[in-house]
Amino acid sequence: MSEFEVYALCYGRRTGFRGEHFLGYGKDSAEPHPTAYYVWLAVSPEHTVLVDAGIRAARAREIDGLDYVEPVRLLAELGVEPDAVDQVVLTHLHYDHCGTVADFPRARFVVQQSEMDYWTGPWAKRIERERWLLDEVALERVRAGVHLVDGDAEVVPGLGVHLVGGHTAGMQVVRVETAAGPVVLASDASHFHENIDNDHPAPLLHSMTGVYGAFDRVKELAGAGPVVPGHDPEVLTRYPVVADRIVRLSGSSGS
Repeated sequence: MSEFEVYALCYGRRTGFRGEHFLGYGKDSAEPHPTAYYVWLAVSPEHTVLVDAGIRAARAREIDGLDYVEPVRLLAELGVEPDAVDQVVLTHLHYDHCGTVADFPRARFVVQQSEMDYWTGPWAKRIERERWLLDEVALERVRAGVHLVDGDAEVVPGLGVHLVGGHTAGMQVVRVETAAGPVVLASDASHFHENIDNDHPAPLLHSMTGVYGAFDRVKELAGAGPVVPGHDPEVLTRYPVVADRIVRLSGSSGS
């Protein structure tokens, strides 16, 4: 089985409020709460896999207070050219996870069937209140090169996807084999360590019970290995720094 080196690349940072990130009103809901935006890179001798593709630059400019760097610039810091990426796993189709797919011309895009069906199927015209979460430009590029999976699947040897749902209809997480054991990229199945550690969902969800089930499944997949949340700035301090905005997730003691 192939072993990967895995990196978290922080392409965006901003400060929101706790009430935006944790379900239910609390006395601290109006307190400032920083958030980070990531893509993840997994590299083996045979494959270069990008997990999620971040926000498209044009849309990033519309977000107040977002400190943004194009994901391809961060990949260049690791010596990775866009043409070298052969797989882009999209954990879900929200705008901040699939926006720059057009930058990767040789990649196939791995998406859960249930996620694609939600946004493009017979109900799609009736979920207008959620359309702001979608990047319509990116969706068309994804559809042109999509590889649909249904449930758990091996993408390439040593790297698999697992359907968990909860946050979105087809939310998937990624389990990557490394020399130090598995790393689970939870993405928005748990936005912050606090979500999964304290059993406290984020407010934006498709299924409440699905979120709790996703927490359990992520823990099962990780075992004693690290779980990497989708938006937690602490990722940048828990793991070894490789460059500005980039940390190495494999072979470390992060949890």
